[in-house]
Amino acid sequence: MKKFLLNLFTLSLLFLLFCTGTISYAQGDLMIMPKRLVFDGSERSQEINLANTGSDTAVYAVSFVNYKMTENGNFEQVQEPEDGQRFATNFLRYFPRRVSLAPNEAQTIRVQLTRTGDLENGEYRSHMYFRAVEEQTALGEEQTEEAEGISINIKTVFGISIPIIIREGQSNTRVELDNISLQSKDQDHTLSMVINRSGNMSVYGNLKVEHIAPNGTTTEVGLVKGISVYTPNQKRNFSFELQNTEAVDLNSGKLNISYSEDKGGTLINTSYNL
Repeated sequence: MKKFLLNLFTLSLLFLLFCTGTISYAQGDLMIMPKRLVFDGSERSQEINLANTGSDTAVYAVSFVNYKMTENGNFEQVQEPEDGQRFATNFLRYFPRRVSLAPNEAQTIRVQLTRTGDLENGEYRSHMYFRAVEEQTALGEEQTEEAEGISINIKTVFGISIPIIIREGQSNTRVELDNISLQSKDQDHTLSMVINRSGNMSVYGNLKVEHIAPNGTTTEVGLVKGISVYTPNQKRNFSFELQNTEAVDLNSGKLNISYSEDKGGTLINTSYNL
């Protein structure tokens, strides 16, 4: 009976992971749901669901790492927080710290919020890192090279991380978009902008671009999901290629640009005249 219930849980979790792409994250054969955790209320415990979609057993070590975000949206690992940055590691605990997943097997990581009495107003962020244990060769490509009679074994080890955020107090964060520009070359059209963030919390959402023709016809020409500007950063440079542009005239009308939260609340809405 226990085995039947475990298999039923695994199948249900795999179904959710495959069918809810907006909230799952994958690299290699590891799928993770959700792709970020936010503690922003009375909730003291949350779960991260892992699933092995590969054909071999996979072993992952689970730990915390801390990153800073650059103005171009890249992440760099840091040991000490920058001015205005707070790590979440001292206020979180999790179990288990090592996961072994057979093919098509799923498991849950429980993350708990602790020492809440020590939290000051603002945002705390760390990233939970899932690192493939090296001896599990099925997780990466393995090659052997000969160098002066010495055999060298080369392995690619996969790792994946998701942010875990703690928010204490009310948010006073604001967002603005500026330095908007459109560059065109042949049939490619790239929209660039600066996302400015101010206040005590990070922002995370989806950027949608619509072309509005002079006669009022509206056509969606761009949608990018999961764009973040983490504290303490005050801006992020962002560019992406527009889609469906063959259906519109980008020499007339205007572009309506909206940046909205995952749950639907609009953070900023602005327009760019063509």
